[in-house]
Amino acid sequence: MRYISYGSVCELETQILLAGDLGLIEKGVLGRLKKDIAEIGRMLKALIKSLEYKPLNPRPLESLDPLLQLMWRKIPNFYTAECIGAFK
Repeated sequence: MRYISYGSVCELETQILLAGDLGLIEKGVLGRLKKDIAEIGRMLKALIKSLEYKPLNPRPLESLDPLLQLMWRKIPNFYTAECIGAFK
């Protein structure tokens, strides 16, 4: 899920470059758009990296509903990013 927004930025970059190659965008505007897209891409990559290993549920186990505690104990990786990431 985290990479969808980055993929959209890459898709937008491709469309902007194509429009520039076809002469649909002035060179000055194209340069500014390229810079903006690059900056947004860097920001998204930094955000993705910062979220990569954060737990999805940082609360202590005892604060969870008893049924969820049971599920957590039976399936240790039930709420971890590794388990959720397997379904991407």
